[in-house]
Amino acid sequence: MTRPTTASFVNIGERTNVTGSAAFKKLVMAGDYARAVEVARQQVENGAQVIDINMDEGLLDSEFAMTTFLKLIAAEPDIARVPFMVDSSKWSVIEAGLKCVSGKPIVNSISMKEGEEAFLDQAKKVMAYGAAVVVMAFDEVGQADTKARKVEICARAYALLTGIGFPPEDIIFDPNIFAVATGIDEHNNYAVDFIEATREIRERCPHVHISGGLSNLSFSFRGNEPVRRAMHSVFLYHAIPAGLDMAIVNAGQLDIYDAIDPELREACEDVILNRNREATERLVTLAEKYRGTDAVAEKAAEEWRGWDVNARLSHALVKGIDAFVVEDTEEARQAYARPIEVIEGPLMDGMNVVGDLFGSGKMFLPQVVKSARVMKKAVAHLIPFIEAAKEPGARAKGRIVMATVKGDVHDIGKNIVGVVLQCNGYEVIDLGVMAPWTKILEAANENDADMIGLSGLITPSLDEMVTVAEEMQRAGMAMPLLIGGATTSKVHTALRIAPAYQGPVIHVLDASRAVGVASTLLSDTGCDAYVAGVAADYQAVREARAGREQNALFPLAAARANGFKADFSNPVPAPAQPGVHVFEDWPLDDLRELIDWTPFFRAWELAGTYPAILDDAVVGESARSLFADAQAMLDRIVAEKWLTAKGVAGLWPCHRDGDDVIVEGGPRLPFLRQQIAKREGRANMCLADFFAAEDDWIGGFAVGIHGIEPHATRFKATHDDYSDILLKALADRLAEAFAEALHRHVRTTLWGYAPGEQLTAEALIREQYRGIRPAPGYPACPDHSLKPTLFDLLGATATTGITLTESFAMLPTSAVSGFYFAHPDSQYFGVARIGEDQVEDYAARRGVPIEEARRWLRPNLD
Repeated sequence: MTRPTTASFVNIGERTNVTGSAAFKKLVMAGDYARAVEVARQQVENGAQVIDINMDEGLLDSEFAMTTFLKLIAAEPDIARVPFMVDSSKWSVIEAGLKCVSGKPIVNSISMKEGEEAFLDQAKKVMAYGAAVVVMAFDEVGQADTKARKVEICARAYALLTGIGFPPEDIIFDPNIFAVATGIDEHNNYAVDFIEATREIRERCPHVHISGGLSNLSFSFRGNEPVRRAMHSVFLYHAIPAGLDMAIVNAGQLDIYDAIDPELREACEDVILNRNREATERLVTLAEKYRGTDAVAEKAAEEWRGWDVNARLSHALVKGIDAFVVEDTEEARQAYARPIEVIEGPLMDGMNVVGDLFGSGKMFLPQVVKSARVMKKAVAHLIPFIEAAKEPGARAKGRIVMATVKGDVHDIGKNIVGVVLQCNGYEVIDLGVMAPWTKILEAANENDADMIGLSGLITPSLDEMVTVAEEMQRAGMAMPLLIGGATTSKVHTALRIAPAYQGPVIHVLDASRAVGVASTLLSDTGCDAYVAGVAADYQAVREARAGREQNALFPLAAARANGFKADFSNPVPAPAQPGVHVFEDWPLDDLRELIDWTPFFRAWELAGTYPAILDDAVVGESARSLFADAQAMLDRIVAEKWLTAKGVAGLWPCHRDGDDVIVEGGPRLPFLRQQIAKREGRANMCLADFFAAEDDWIGGFAVGIHGIEPHATRFKATHDDYSDILLKALADRLAEAFAEALHRHVRTTLWGYAPGEQLTAEALIREQYRGIRPAPGYPACPDHSLKPTLFDLLGATATTGITLTESFAMLPTSAVSGFYFAHPDSQYFGVARIGEDQVEDYAARRGVPIEEARRWLRPNLD
């Protein structure tokens, strides 16, 4: 049987409990829910993976308090990323809480103290809500205090629960942690009884979890936090290997076992393991040595709230805490003569710290975007006062017009760069996506911009960027033009964009470089030298390309003669279910299991491969925080049905004709062939090589993730760029996962050529299966203009709602489309550079003018 380890142990935060935290109780009793929410946030930041919420107070309307607090923390992404444990001795309070919790809650608790009938009645209601449940070792006789009683009650409860169909993995037994070192001999074996009972319960009750209230253990030493922390850590060190896989504990109040003073650690172990009769007396004596050494520990997390307002604002910005930013900004406004001084003073001071940390590699993009959320909320509070005073806005370091160019709809990278620039004091005028050159130049002139930034993801955007540069030159503009996006490069900027515009043209590799580039371009002393250096660098690129002997190209006829010779001795089988198949609402929960997380972290400019990145010495902390936020948002996306996955797949008979594949009764699909001269034994490949001259099959698909807009609008309205970018990045990942899931369904069921395929998620991501799905616009099939043909075959727009822009970008942006090839020899490759003879041949096969073909294939001609 698999035992829990410290890596899988779940900390259940205990500080949002009015019966266990005087500070939390005081806040709730006063109706100060905003500060109460911050207690939950601190628990999560300190490592709590579940939040236990208890509102059992005689002078409190417990149902109202429970539902109010649950709704508030559910609206906080960094808190809602963990499950909520609804804790009460009153069933009415538990049920009220269950009604307003999304995701999978945990009920704490039920027991058999009122008999089996009442126990099963409550268990059925818990099951109806889809919740997990904590079951106390408590029966009609009372609480279990010995190993035998603990095992007996839990085994009996297990039989009853599984008998009504309660999932055993949703059962959490609490065999009662009692206080030790009380001075009463009968209590000395309580910890040992718990540990040994845990071991046996895990053996007798498969798949269950074991939990406990850890603070009970050290009750005799209340007020002596160092000793209590040491006792808790020592207890967990021994209980976790026995099967304890979660516990209610103040997650910020645990010591590392090996870091505990050896003398104290040994004394705690003597007590917990009941190793000798003098254990209690020895620990009590030793405890006096530690009393008072950590008196401020309980208040440490709240200490910053006592700082002066400028320091509080700076701390909130650096840590990304927005809970108090409005009230702190208002306090600062009243302390300054003019509201604008709050922005120019403490807010910009804080953002300068953020900028310095980011620039020095001590802070990473996800944290910067959280800081921007705090800044925007503070500024939003001040704007009405600034406007009422008719004051000019804060002086920005520079004004930058940014846009994703016409025909392109991708904006995650642009948005990240915009946030980073804003965090560093620049004003960003964001024109959004699909911005034509007329709108870009007009905005730059109307806003007296200092520079323009262009972004694009698909290859046709490269030509659109050249158009913007040409129009800037025609208009006599001189401001710098910044170029960025996944499809851009220094080489393309030097060869195609810079020659079209006499002003500075700078390729910006990523968001981390944007601030440095903008700062230098606006510098009175460093700008000219920097621009001259970049221009010289680009000229060197052009000269190197012009002087370099390019790889020789085969004539098209020779390349075809050296084509790949696939083995058709075993024909591709006909599909089990040919034709078009529509999927209107693919379960999102299935897709999250197939997410490839490495590109997700790359979108946030965190370098590394998942899951190793989570333990990376440099970016690991930031990656873990971002991953936790992503999981929390995914929980809400799935539970609250934020998004809808729509897709379509088609399978059609076809045959090969030269470098084309002809769909029977349908269109001709022209493909490109590698022309770079290959050494003997290496083929010049074309996608058509994987099809037989007769009686073959081809497939196609289009999938999209719909429903982002209302949530993105909501995040923008609350100045929450972090959640906006996070949602879009997750939608992109879900789209790719959908493509993977649908391809698996095609292989195993619709086409059915691999019915017995059973691959792990990791194997799927690594494409360890037969067949490929090449997509128009990618290296093996670089022509984006094939997408309309594919969409017509699928009826994709009508069935999935996915549309194409004039540059063939897909809307919604989180969408994937391509072909299905089933031949076992089929593989991915890059067409790379082609010759003019193939351009002319391709234009004839496509039935388009040569200039149009040349425009779509430009990246393969340079």
